[in-house]
Amino acid sequence: MATPVPVKRGKKPRSSPAAAPAGGQVQSLTRGLTLLELIADSHGSVALTELAQQAGLPNSTTHRLLSTMQQQGFVRQVGDLGLWTMGAHAFVVGSSFLQSRNLLALVHPVLRSLMEQSGETVNLAVLDLSDHQAVIIDQVQCTQLMRMSAPIGGKLPMHASGAGKAFLAHLGEDQVTALLHQKGLHYYTPKTLMSPQSLKENLAQVRKAGFSLDDEEHALGLRCVAAPIYDEHGDAFAALSISGPIARMTDDRITELGALVIREARQVTLAYSGR
Repeated sequence: MATPVPVKRGKKPRSSPAAAPAGGQVQSLTRGLTLLELIADSHGSVALTELAQQAGLPNSTTHRLLSTMQQQGFVRQVGDLGLWTMGAHAFVVGSSFLQSRNLLALVHPVLRSLMEQSGETVNLAVLDLSDHQAVIIDQVQCTQLMRMSAPIGGKLPMHASGAGKAFLAHLGEDQVTALLHQKGLHYYTPKTLMSPQSLKENLAQVRKAGFSLDDEEHALGLRCVAAPIYDEHGDAFAALSISGPIARMTDDRITELGALVIREARQVTLAYSGR
């Protein structure tokens, strides 16, 4: 009868690049990129042995790959312990991505898809920091006779719109307070949030739910749900929103549409900023 071989237990590798890669991949390149990702995820510096364990590679192989990338400037060793961190050339290569992105080209197909899925008008808004308002920069209107229609370039109030509250919810409390002192809370409808306390409580709900709701706060009979798009620094700089009449955007549909706009905003964030 065969004797069982004890299994060594340790930290579970993040991936298994040591195994044969899928067809078309170059094994050493795949391993090197995995190490780059692990160093980036460390948010600082990391030891060779820890990298090897996480990548599921021998120390010798890990050192050879790191040395090659060090020669190209993608990684470097720092400190007396010789820990590994990102090199300047990794930033140079990565920053070229920032120069190639086009938000409108990226998002417009998403707007059309969102309109088809929701049956409502969908907008892309950006945060105008000069006067702290949300500005509509793209839109796909639905085919319903009753529909939301706002001009491209139109501005939305921060405290009384889906996109505006999506931005406000991701500002610090001091920033929100300063903004309220500067801009005030303009009255639009009986449902407009007119006190700083009620607005801040609403923003806490936005952060918890992941999407904002304009519940007839800007125009009676109109509802809007929105979710933020983040840049590479984690700042909410744009937002997707779905707007329509309350007759169609009922309470039962709000959660469904909120989940839909969250999902699409996350996909845009990933494509735009890699987050």
